[in-house]
Formats: sequence, structure tokens, C-alpha cells
Amino acid sequence: MEILKVTDPAFKSYGRVVDNIDFSALVEALKRTPVPEDVVYEPSVASLEELPVLEELSRIAYGEMPIQIGYCNGHNVKLNALEYHRDSEINVAAWDTVLMLGLLTEVEEDHTYDTSKVKAFLVPAGTGVEIYATTLHYAPCHAKEQGFQVAIVLPRGTNYPLNGKHAAAGNGSEGADNEDALLAAVNKWLIGHPEGGLAEGSFLGLKGQNLCLSENA
Repeated sequence: MEILKVTDPAFKSYGRVVDNIDFSALVEALKRTPVPEDVVYEPSVASLEELPVLEELSRIAYGEMPIQIGYCNGHNVKLNALEYHRDSEINVAAWDTVLMLGLLTEVEEDHTYDTSKVKAFLVPAGTGVEIYATTLHYAPCHAKEQGFQVAIVLPRGTNYPLNGKHAAAGNGSEGADNEDALLAAVNKWLIGHPEGGLAEGSFLGLKGQNLCLSENA
């Protein structure tokens, strides 16, 4: 799978490099968080949110909206799923990291998505990128054996458990009549792959290969 850089013009359809905020302290704090052999995600982490960059991100990147800073760490080389939010997500990489991305505008009317449309982008160590609300994304992939550590910035409350009832997801083979069937958490619409190992009840609407960056996985 070809891996482009986030400085490539093709990335402009998916996001932008955030170059007006200093992420150095956040990166150093992120390096002190655990890196498991699989993938772990924490939506809100006190040691990251106590940094001055929280206020700066809220003020500059999110127009004074309340935000949370968590992390997604571990080892991963597969697509497994794609998700989207109603707001941009900012990712800050402690180490070289690869993001597999798609476009919400390319999702079919039945909410299925062809994985052949996914593109991969390398985020260099220390770089922060804004992933637009119209961009499909999921867990990062490691570029080196040491794994990945990525700070995840989102509007506060995102990715927490839902409170109300929503449409049943089904297995995705027949698509979905209602976007509500994709809602997997607060402000999180999820399209999973049948081979992605997602929780029972997830909408499995990704068609095609479960893309992988390693031939040995």
C-alpha cells in the first residue's frame, strides 16, 4: 500500500498540518504513556490535559469550544474500521505514524464504503494534524516496531458511551437505511470491517479488503 506524506497535496482533501501550535510539551508527556502490544484508547487523560496546550488548542483550533485530550497507543497495521465525527479531530504523533483515511463524501447511500478508496499518510514524529469532520479515520498504524503514541484531541464528551437507544446496526451486508445505525458512541459514527474484530452489534459496512500495511500480518 502506497504511503504518502501529510505534506503531499493529496492530504488537503483529508486534513491539514497544524503549524501554529507548539506541541513539544504534549509530545514529551505522551511519551510517558503506555504502549501495549495491541491498541488502547483513552478519551481524556489528566496528565495531558493539565498542560497549557489544552487552553491553546481550545482557543485557537476549536474556537473556544470545550475539548478533551486523550491518547491512542499501541501496535497496529490493519484498517479494521473507519469512523467520523461532527467535528475535526487533531492527532499529534510522538513517533512516526501512519493514518489510513477515507472521505465521508464517498460513503454510499446505504452507508457502506469500498476500502479500495482508502489512502495512507505518514505523520512524522512531533507533528500535529487536523483530521476534518468529513474524513473517515480509525486507529493509527505504527511505522516502526516501537509502536505508535498519538494524542487525540476532540470536543469534550466525544467517544463516551451513549445514553439513549438508537437504530440496530445489523451486519452491514444489506447496508443501513439510517445513519443512526452507525452511531457507536457519543459523536462517533462507525463503519466496521467483517474481519476487524469489532464489538457485537457494530455496523459492518466496509466492503473489500481489510487493508494492511504489513505483508506478514
